[in-house]
Amino acid sequence: MRPTTKDLAKAAGVSLATVDRVLNNRPGVRRETVDSVTEAIERIGFVRNQSAANLARGRSYRFEFLLPKAGDDFMAAVIDRIRESSEAFRLDSIEVSFRCALPNDPHKAAELLARISPERIDGVAIMAPESPQVRDATTRLIERGVRAVQFISGQHDLRPIDFVGVDNDAAGATAARLLGRFLSPRTGKILVVSETMNSLDSVERRLGFDRVLTTDFPGLIPLPSLETFGDAQRTRTVVRTSYANHPDIVGAYVLGSEARLSLEAIREFGDPDNEVIIAHERTRYTEEMLRKRILDAVIAQNPGHLVRSAIRLLKARCDGREPLASQEQIRIEVLIEDNLEARCPDLPGRSAGPTERHRADLRAP
Repeated sequence: MRPTTKDLAKAAGVSLATVDRVLNNRPGVRRETVDSVTEAIERIGFVRNQSAANLARGRSYRFEFLLPKAGDDFMAAVIDRIRESSEAFRLDSIEVSFRCALPNDPHKAAELLARISPERIDGVAIMAPESPQVRDATTRLIERGVRAVQFISGQHDLRPIDFVGVDNDAAGATAARLLGRFLSPRTGKILVVSETMNSLDSVERRLGFDRVLTTDFPGLIPLPSLETFGDAQRTRTVVRTSYANHPDIVGAYVLGSEARLSLEAIREFGDPDNEVIIAHERTRYTEEMLRKRILDAVIAQNPGHLVRSAIRLLKARCDGREPLASQEQIRIEVLIEDNLEARCPDLPGRSAGPTERHRADLRAP
């Protein structure tokens, strides 16, 4: 049987109360006593039952997802999964909430992070473009005692903060490989569209995309990135202008997480029947475009896995233990028309887009 706290107290030669103080890092315990308990933990193979300890102490966790103010289909899917996880994790005394409150302005985003108090929140998942302001505000947030993870937007191993999301460099490289193989032996130019290139994940996807395309498919020339900033009129203008200036476009890569506006403009001004088009994220809209053969492939990451991983990472950090890395690795998924019917449980129903409830959430301050 697994050693108990009673076994640990006996092995260390101290009382149960002292063991409790050591395990919970409470003050008033001599260094020699801490060392004795630590040595006994190693010797008898004691593993703390954190759930039982939390239950005994009546502890709960308060986690919040801080999401961008602006969003569309993919953000609606993420919000659905947060709501679903809020119900599922409640039995583990974990309260999960979200706010669509992060602005594009990094200074204002930093101000929002500065107002988060450890008295109200134990951990936050932050979906914000990488910037010096947000980076510094996140560091100060952690110093105040609030755990944090970079959620979807961020970079692996950039700094000592957990990141939840795919390897974006590899995702961009995958898109280039698919475009190159699908277009071969044709040559021409590739339209590249992003919401913003101020986002680190967009930069990494572009770098991976260019590296593979220019090395392995020199007959395909990637055009400079078009930035839409999520604005419908700007999207139509920049896409129309690009097609007018480059009649030899043979493919398109939509590298942002919200593809709908860009794909609508490409359908209006381009020639989808004679182009290869790759986009990111599985939504009801991108599924529809795959079925209509407007899209040739979608590079996806599972929003349910993203949300659950963020919650597990925050809890592990609150408990002072290392997370299980293999469980939190987010896979790059490649979807084509033929494998869509391996149905994604994170997309209930088949409506044309986000419900009005979702749109209200995304408009909320």
